[in-house]
Amino acid sequence: MTLGPEYFDALYSDAADPWGIEQGWYEERKRAVVLAALPRRRYARAFEPGCASGALSVGLAERCDELVCWDPAERAVEATRARLADRSGVRVELGALPERAPDGTFDLVVASEVVYYLDAGDREAFWRAVEDALEPGGHLVAIHWRREAPEYPVEGDAVHDELQTRPGLARVVRHEEADFRLDVHARVPPPPRSVAEETGLR
Repeated sequence: MTLGPEYFDALYSDAADPWGIEQGWYEERKRAVVLAALPRRRYARAFEPGCASGALSVGLAERCDELVCWDPAERAVEATRARLADRSGVRVELGALPERAPDGTFDLVVASEVVYYLDAGDREAFWRAVEDALEPGGHLVAIHWRREAPEYPVEGDAVHDELQTRPGLARVVRHEEADFRLDVHARVPPPPRSVAEETGLR
């Protein structure tokens, strides 16, 4: 079954940083890999469903004119709001896909360590909501832990394998390590463009 808001609220009641996102080279490096994988230098409007305490949001805010961050845990929303309080164009809200849909469309959606908390029906609804929110040619970035997590409804690799089968998305970047997998997909049509093509190189 999907792990809902009560699961995350319980985690945050025990620790301000349940996954150790704020410390250690592993998480710092992973954030750098995510930002380096973005095919464009800059995006107009980005959506991050599942921002946790906002560690990745800081880097995304530097690359986007507007950033909308959601999380199902109140303490996570409070932490992200505090962290990004001085950033213009950033909105942080309590919310989660697929129960709620974001307003408007985006040229970037970043799903970081969030989809494997959902059961099969909610994962399908999540991807449909993302496709509806992505502008043609916009990018979806998915990043998930690959090691065992028995309490999650599905493993990280299965999330990415499902994503690969969606006809409305085409992969343009793949990065795989023992610990995590990262894929960037473009909303089609139009035909997806490589990073070199995005920058005008042929």
